[in-house]
Amino acid sequence: MFNTGKFVGKTVLITGASRGIGKEIALKLAKDGANIVVAAKTATAHPKLPGTIYSAAEEIEKAGGKALPCIVDVRDEVSVKASVDAAVKKFGGIDILINNASAISLTDTESTEMKRYDLMHSINTRGTYLMTKTCLPYLKSGKNPHVLNISPPLLMETRWFANHVAYTMAKYGMSMCVLGHHEEFRPHGIAVNALWPLTAIWTSAMEMLSEKGGEAGSRKPAIMADAAYAVLSKNSKDFTGNFLIDEDVLKAEGITDFDRYACIPDAPLTPDFFIPSGTYDHKFGLGAGIGKKKKVAHEAGVIEEEIKQIFVSAKRLLNGDIRFITLDLKNGEGELIDAKSSNKADVKFTLAPEHFAPLFNGKLRPTTALMTKKLKISGDMPGAMKLESLLRKFTEGKL
Repeated sequence: MFNTGKFVGKTVLITGASRGIGKEIALKLAKDGANIVVAAKTATAHPKLPGTIYSAAEEIEKAGGKALPCIVDVRDEVSVKASVDAAVKKFGGIDILINNASAISLTDTESTEMKRYDLMHSINTRGTYLMTKTCLPYLKSGKNPHVLNISPPLLMETRWFANHVAYTMAKYGMSMCVLGHHEEFRPHGIAVNALWPLTAIWTSAMEMLSEKGGEAGSRKPAIMADAAYAVLSKNSKDFTGNFLIDEDVLKAEGITDFDRYACIPDAPLTPDFFIPSGTYDHKFGLGAGIGKKKKVAHEAGVIEEEIKQIFVSAKRLLNGDIRFITLDLKNGEGELIDAKSSNKADVKFTLAPEHFAPLFNGKLRPTTALMTKKLKISGDMPGAMKLESLLRKFTEGKL
């Protein structure tokens, strides 16, 4: 999507803008000549994650915008107020707020420590509410004022709660802000919308967590930036209260070529979380299968043989009735055990026998299996994300 110059001179405050989707949106708006307030915690470089508020500000100014880097903890009222005051002092006001900062922990209830629960709710829900509240007096006098939350549609589907209820509650809190604020702020002409990706988005954080395992099914952050540009270009008095999906937004703008956003051309796409059942199934080659208990037409003996053949390929032949498999990657060169292990495993994967072979031969991606409830994960989710990388090496014959 081409820049049209609509944001020249506009002041945009973006939380979590030092890297990833937040920074990509900042750079897109900067090409128009926008003033960008880079509100994030990263003042010094992370050993594994590139980007700070200062490096992002430098890129923004090179792109054609003006930048104000602010060290901000969205959980802290004093920190938030100081950043808003600094933005108003430097640029004269605030026209757009993008609530992008977020914390994630895809753990079940037993595995979620309360400090992690509190972190997600403090950043996602409370941080969004606090930043919106603090910017509100200035948005009221802004030019075509918008609030855009990077949050999902509110889908009351069990599958989005069962595996990580704490994260879902916190992320939906951002969307509930949209639900309430768009009507509350309507008399002031302030638009409040939510934007969410259809597919997984490949960022440096994703790369660190998954060891590059999910890049093939992901899109570049540019698709979210282009979609945000389109949303923020709308008349704030008319376009408000929407829960938007990036691809849908761009299709409405006449975009038909989405290959430009693919990290790996022609690779099967991986759906993001919180995508409605049925609506987008064709995008991921799932037919009408999502949310339905569709049996695989294999006899039990064939399924068992497929499983055994997987371990033949791995130079391990497991005998007997295989139901519990422990893969120990911590000790020495690792060990594959045809048995139910102790309770010390960091991650537990549960799936039906008929899905085992497709998962290991590349016909079923782990992320897709999770989204379609073929695979259940409990325990350490960052560790679980490495499964994609491990399976990719397996199917490529590198193990």
